[in-house]
Order: sequence, then structure tokens, then C-alpha cells
Amino acid sequence: MPNEEGIRFYRDLFEECHRYGIKVFATILHYNIPVNLVLKYGGWKCRKTIDFYVRYATTLFERLGSLVDYWLPFNEFNAGRFNPFNGVCLVEDQEKDYVNAIFQCLHHQFIANALTVEAAHRIIPDSMVGGMIARFTTYPATCHPDDVMQMILDDQYSNWFYLDVMVRGAYPAYMERYFEKENIRIQQEPGDEEILRNNTIDFTSFSYYFSQVSTTKQGWEKTSGNLIMANKNPYLESSEWGWQKDPVGLRITLNQIYDRYQLPVFIAENGLGARDVLESDGSVHDPYRIDYLKAHVEQMREAVLDGVDLIGYTMWGFIDIVSCGPMEMSKRYGVIYVDQDDEGKGSGKRYRKDSFYWYQKCIESNGADLE
Repeated sequence: MPNEEGIRFYRDLFEECHRYGIKVFATILHYNIPVNLVLKYGGWKCRKTIDFYVRYATTLFERLGSLVDYWLPFNEFNAGRFNPFNGVCLVEDQEKDYVNAIFQCLHHQFIANALTVEAAHRIIPDSMVGGMIARFTTYPATCHPDDVMQMILDDQYSNWFYLDVMVRGAYPAYMERYFEKENIRIQQEPGDEEILRNNTIDFTSFSYYFSQVSTTKQGWEKTSGNLIMANKNPYLESSEWGWQKDPVGLRITLNQIYDRYQLPVFIAENGLGARDVLESDGSVHDPYRIDYLKAHVEQMREAVLDGVDLIGYTMWGFIDIVSCGPMEMSKRYGVIYVDQDDEGKGSGKRYRKDSFYWYQKCIESNGADLE
């Protein structure tokens, strides 16, 4: 049975948002599933998990459907490959064939995603259901053809594969070669191809924090990224945590995704993790975050002028929370400061940063006032 208190909480929250003219972008699953499904059924390795997930999603559509403007079944779908523990709940040392298990889990998620699209369209006519990846924008390290080809392959395996399946409704041909090379054998059931083909997504979505370079050269300098290590771009500045700042890369990404699929695009995550200092008067001065957000909003505007159908943007995250990568509070993303340290100590009180007031003006002006 659904948790009625939980349903009521989100109904109240979404109704309050709508009272203030705020649209709701709801993610159904942000990585982890109940541990019992992992221990008892093997998580996403087991096809039965599809049924559990679709039942959960259907409950949300029936109980909250009218209050949600955009549905997102899975957060960062490609996490199943670059971070399998989070993305598909796999533990490497417990798998005999780890890579094959990853892609089997991903296949089950693809089917779950498609069946969720079907349920949403059936229960909530004209509903908008999207697909999201963590976008790893990549450039060739040099103009050498080998580096350019490596960029194409990195893009296919890290990015396009996941959206191609969800948008086009079939496994792309380039993955057949990859599966053959890696000796990957995915078990599909009769009707799976039809399920994928008939239930494609209505919009694309992605998280964007940094870009990287692709190269065949060994020993290229590495830097940190969104739960991955990436090849460093010598032309870009980096945050304290090594994530490279690339506002123009956001415009590039928007153009690439829209050109490829011709579907509306939603930026689900974008932001800067940094150390913030709470002053004695309760203020937090974070001009570095304002500069970061301003530069990215400017590039969003350019992409819209390019013709990209950009339908939404949500920064990560509006309020300080424990950062997923380093699992610490010191790396803060929010425009609202939370008085809590890495050990969980603090008053928990909240303070508006300078970036809060900047972002408030940005929203009110729909990006016209960026000063």
C-alpha cells in the first residue's frame, strides 16, 4: 500500500507550487531503490523489478498526476554505466560478469522507462514524460583524426546510447559492435522491442556541470567530474574540486541534443560546488556562484536564439545539501546556506546567500536581468 503521509506531503507541496505559478518537474527515481528489492530480488538484474517500479510510477500518476507538469522516470540514466552502484544498484565484487550485468540492468530500466511512458500517457492524457542523462560533453583533444574518432565513440557510449534508445525506441547500431567486442549478451523477452518502439519520451533532459576532452594519447592529465575522472581541457578553469567550468559547452550541448532529436530540452541540473563562508551578520557572499550561473544563463539565451526549444532549467541545488560525490557538506551548491558541517553539527538554520537575490531577479526577469 502507498504511504499516505508521503502522498499527502507531495500533494500539499505541489499544490503550493501551483498557487505561486511554479511548474513542477518531478523525478520518480533518483538512483536508489528500496534495499529489500536488492537483497531479495537482485535489484535491476531481476526483471520483476520492472513490475515493482511501474506499479510505483502508476500510483504517482493516479494520485499526483494533475499536479505535475513534467515527469522524469530516471535520474541520470547513464549512471548505470559510469556509477553502477548508484545507477543500477550493483556491487562489483559480487558479480561474476560485472559489465554484462550492468547492461542487463540497463535493459530492464529501458523497459521500465518505456512502460512508465505508456502508463503516464494512458492515465494522464497529454502528459510530458522525459529521459535524462548526465551529459559528458567532450571535445577532441587535438584535430588528429584518431582523437576526433575517439570523441565520437566516447559520445556514443557515454551519452547518446541512452537517449537514442529512449527517443528513437531501439538500440542503436553502433552498440551492436560494442556488445560484440565486449562479449555482452543481453537477455531480452519477446515484445521488448515493441515496448521500446511504441513508448518513446516526450522531451530530453540532462545534467550539465563540466566538459572534458577525448584522446587516444596515454598519460593525458586527469581531473574530477560528476562521479567520474575526466581528461582535462587546458583552456578551461576548474573549481576547487577540479570540475572544469565551461559555459559555452552548455550552448554546444543544447544544440547537439536538439539537433539530434528535435524534441524539447530541459536542463535538469547545473550548478557550482564551492566553499561558502557564513558571516557574523548572517550574510554569505558568493560572487563566484553568481558569475558561474550568469555565464551559463547567457549561453542558454544564445542557444534559444540558435533555435533550441529549451523548456526549463533547474539549478542544483536550491538549498545546501550533502554533496553526492565527496559526501560532505563543505561542497555547497545552494543559493540558501544551511548551518551544518561535514559531521552534521550546526544549528540547521538557513541563510540567503548573495546568489539567492541574484537568482531571484534572474527568475523574475526570465533571464533578462543578470546584473
